[in-house]
Amino acid sequence: MPSTPKRPFHTAAESEIKRGEVSDVYFVRTVEILNARKDRRRVKAEVYLKSLPDDWQRGILAGIEEAAHLFEGLPVDVLAMDEGTVFNPYQPVIVVDGVYVEWAQYETALLGLLCQASGIATKAARCKKAAGARQVISFGARRMHPTLAPMIERNAFIGGCDGVAVTKSADLIDSDPMGTIPHSLILMVGDTVEALKAFNEVIDPEVRRVALIDTLQDEKFEALRVAEALGDDLYAVRLDTPSSRRGDFYRILEEVRWELDLRGFQHVKLIASGGVDEYEILNLNPLVDAYGVGTSIANAPVLNFGLDIMEIEGKPMAKRGKWSGAKDVLRCQHCRATVVVPKGRPAGACTCGLERWEVLLKPLVTGGRIVRDMPPPRTIRDHVLEQLERFPLETLRRQGTRRDF
Repeated sequence: MPSTPKRPFHTAAESEIKRGEVSDVYFVRTVEILNARKDRRRVKAEVYLKSLPDDWQRGILAGIEEAAHLFEGLPVDVLAMDEGTVFNPYQPVIVVDGVYVEWAQYETALLGLLCQASGIATKAARCKKAAGARQVISFGARRMHPTLAPMIERNAFIGGCDGVAVTKSADLIDSDPMGTIPHSLILMVGDTVEALKAFNEVIDPEVRRVALIDTLQDEKFEALRVAEALGDDLYAVRLDTPSSRRGDFYRILEEVRWELDLRGFQHVKLIASGGVDEYEILNLNPLVDAYGVGTSIANAPVLNFGLDIMEIEGKPMAKRGKWSGAKDVLRCQHCRATVVVPKGRPAGACTCGLERWEVLLKPLVTGGRIVRDMPPPRTIRDHVLEQLERFPLETLRRQGTRRDF
């Protein structure tokens, strides 16, 4: 008989994370050594990013709510930027202050919470910024471990996605899940039109009727068949054409749009999915009304935050290559420029000429107690989108070209 595994899913339990058991072994050994030396010195350490992936120039901070719960109940003080804040490299996003041996073993988990969540939120923001007013739906949960699905789609949502596909993830953001028809339904029914008719008969009329048109026949002819079958009730057609069959995706979409418009189906929208990212979105925008983005968001590059001691017992102390001492991160309320200064020192006038600074590092946990309200995901998303309007998020580079983004 096969042996029963220790646990059915190979993930850490919440209780194990809270106990500091998800830790690199050298932190465990460091705590053991410092305890043997009776070292109870207090340190300040900061989390920041040295560089961003690819051609990214700014990040969206995510994972702050989970970080707060990680430190809840520990004898530490934590300052942090608000979740959803747009930040740059070399700007501390979190500061941890406490007796080092009391929290050292939590560094691994803290960085894991921030790095992946922020990467997903940033990628989602890039896709949403590229799409503009067009909807972007997160389709990527199936690309990652199912225990991570709510985390992935929550951070995709706060980064700017308009909706998520997984039911459990939708619960987390207090929203209805969004989706269309899978290829499997069409294959089980045996025909695209018949599958759409079955959907129309069974599913709540409040759910928009969107036909997937690349399962069995040419996209152009399937689009016309479903449009004729449902008429005004058809909201959109979705093309998920795999790369092995795609050819020029833009030209396929252009052909479908032409044929629908020619026959009076101008109301039918086009939704594109299947390997879509922010670069493809920029290319397809003239034709596409909404996007389903999966792998590129779920598998977004992590942001490689690091945590470094900056002060020991009130004295500046850092390893080489780091700026020692406690710091303030200030953002100009007028032009949104951001500066890092020694803690408590005035920043002076901004380069825009004004001197109205917002402090970005604010109390999150004090003495182990969470002292900041945790805003709901929709509020964080609104904050992100408001910032994206102010920031030209960056310039995308592809094949030697540059596009303002």
